[in-house]
Amino acid sequence: MKNFLGFIGGIVAIIVIALIVTFPATWLLMLFLGNVGLGLSYWGTLPLGIIVSLLIGAGGSSDTLNVFNVFTDD
Repeated sequence: MKNFLGFIGGIVAIIVIALIVTFPATWLLMLFLGNVGLGLSYWGTLPLGIIVSLLIGAGGSSDTLNVFNVFTDD
């Protein structure tokens, strides 16, 4: 039972962290889409905010640690 409660606590922590991390991109998208004329709520804009956050994070990362080097012969 203790492992199950730890598992549930971990899932809740991941969800809370994901909401906090994606908040700036989602909020800015809400402002932009509101000015365009689409009246989306936070929950309606959240999936696009997650995608934008992932793209920003991937674009800003360096490729010094490539996990696919295992498959290449250097």
